[in-house]
Amino acid sequence: VQLQASGGGLVQAGDSLRLSCATSGGTFSTYHMGWFRQAPGKDREFVGVIRSGGYKEYVNSVKGRFTISRDNAKNTAYLQMNSLKPEDTAVYYCAATHSGKLYRTATYEYWGQGTQVTVSS
Repeated sequence: VQLQASGGGLVQAGDSLRLSCATSGGTFSTYHMGWFRQAPGKDREFVGVIRSGGYKEYVNSVKGRFTISRDNAKNTAYLQMNSLKPEDTAVYYCAATHSGKLYRTATYEYWGQGTQVTVSS
């Protein structure tokens, strides 16, 4: 399975961005799709996940601001980020798995290459 993340950029605090994660080579609808981020000098952290059945979970710091969705017909997952803050600055990664503890990076077998999101104050 190949994942391609895109949509990052440089924005100001309060702005919005939508990241996309296009997949190929697998049955997209069967995968749980996770989003992670890694800021400079920090570990990669869980942002949220959309399960194959559509159930969504988020880390507390993004609840109410970020929304994950998926379009199984397009084999693509999305991360809509609103009300961005400087502390959201990171490289954002999408990942895919069939099972496991979905907040853990080690659970995911497949990863995209990451897309940089920079939020200026």
